[in-house]
Amino acid sequence: MKPRLTVSALILAGLAAGCVSDAQYLQQLEPKAIETAVNRGRFELNCPAATGTILSKDMLQPALQGGFYVRGGPERAEYTVGVAGCGERATYLVICPLDQSGCWTAGARNIIRQQ
Repeated sequence: MKPRLTVSALILAGLAAGCVSDAQYLQQLEPKAIETAVNRGRFELNCPAATGTILSKDMLQPALQGGFYVRGGPERAEYTVGVAGCGERATYLVICPLDQSGCWTAGARNIIRQQ
């Protein structure tokens, strides 16, 4: 009986070691989120030299959750990215699903004109 218990314990330990925390996902997807916002910012601000900075980040759960058959989509990381360059600044909301299907900017930009 002890060998079965040992094998089960090893399998559970292996599964736990393979789990990635929310913080690790946020860190892993951050460069793609910045790249996505900066690409949009460079176009909208007409500024090839624009750069980006993460202002905030959070994990979002699927919209619908429930039993075995109800699935509302993948978890996703949400970033607010500030993009600045050529005398202007803008903020963008970037969504990155954890299924690694890519990131996209959501909604309109918030622009701040510098004087």
